[in-house]
Amino acid sequence: MVTVHKGLPSALRWQGARLYWEAFGAKLGRVLGPEDRALAFFDRVMRGDHCVIALDTSGALLGLAGFKTIEGSFAGGTWADLRAVYGQFGGLWRGASLWALSREVDNDRFLMDGLCVTASVRGQGVGTALLQAICDEALVRGYPSVRLDVVDTNVRARQLYEREGFVATRTQRLGLLRYLFGFAATITMVRPLRS
Repeated sequence: MVTVHKGLPSALRWQGARLYWEAFGAKLGRVLGPEDRALAFFDRVMRGDHCVIALDTSGALLGLAGFKTIEGSFAGGTWADLRAVYGQFGGLWRGASLWALSREVDNDRFLMDGLCVTASVRGQGVGTALLQAICDEALVRGYPSVRLDVVDTNVRARQLYEREGFVATRTQRLGLLRYLFGFAATITMVRPLRS
């Protein structure tokens, strides 16, 4: 049995950082690696109040879904955070790369900031439950729709989002950044919450 909760307790931060890295390391590895520094960075910057989590009956973390607001994002961090983990030069080029990839908050739609599920329970409804919790949070906050961005190579995630009512609305090409991040485009998908 899976239960979904709002927020990431401090006792689960390290598990959350590891899960986030497992899900997004292939995409962010060239920028935020090596793994030990990436984990330190995520542990430092994750905002426990900007996510929903899925737990099993023993309290183990099965998945999480972050979101962005005007107060910040689940796994964003600042230039100071990057410098603290990667040093002055390392923080500078990493920050510039990440800024070029994504720097927006959508004021009209609730913006999801990553969804990840433990490999051993994928395909068992955890992702669906997390998406529903994100949609519920959006409704509570008064948003008419939820928006997410998925990389063009993540076919499985895109299929899940389509099954859950998300529709592709835009494709953004990365240009030369594709060589740094390992994918060529992001696809913006939106799910209306009210008719």
